[in-house]
Amino acid sequence: MDLTVVAYVIYLLVSVALTVWVARTLSHNGRIFLADVLHGNEKLADAVNHLLVVGFYLVNLGFVALYLNQDDEIADARGVFEALSTKLGVVLLVLGAMHLGNVYVLNKIRRRGIMEREQVPPVPPQGWVAPTVGA
Repeated sequence: MDLTVVAYVIYLLVSVALTVWVARTLSHNGRIFLADVLHGNEKLADAVNHLLVVGFYLVNLGFVALYLNQDDEIADARGVFEALSTKLGVVLLVLGAMHLGNVYVLNKIRRRGIMEREQVPPVPPQGWVAPTVGA
């Protein structure tokens, strides 16, 4: 079997496995963070979490598929390792960038929610006073 095909198969298996593992880890651990961002609305947190996971899969698996192409033919085992290390390194960087992007956006949403909560007076108004004219 051609070593380029072997590298393709290993790359796809490892990349897909890494993408699934990262998505499940982020989904499981991010649910608590989303519930906090969304003020305890569990159903909305689950829905947003699911949508984020689907988007994560689409972007990352699409990138893995596009990045599959190998320009040079691989001649030996060393070439297989070099090609795989480059491709998997880029995939890991993309996965990390996607994760940081998600956390950044969610943190912005969370901060906005905290600021909105701080603007609400701690005690509701007790009454109304008519303005004085010509004081």
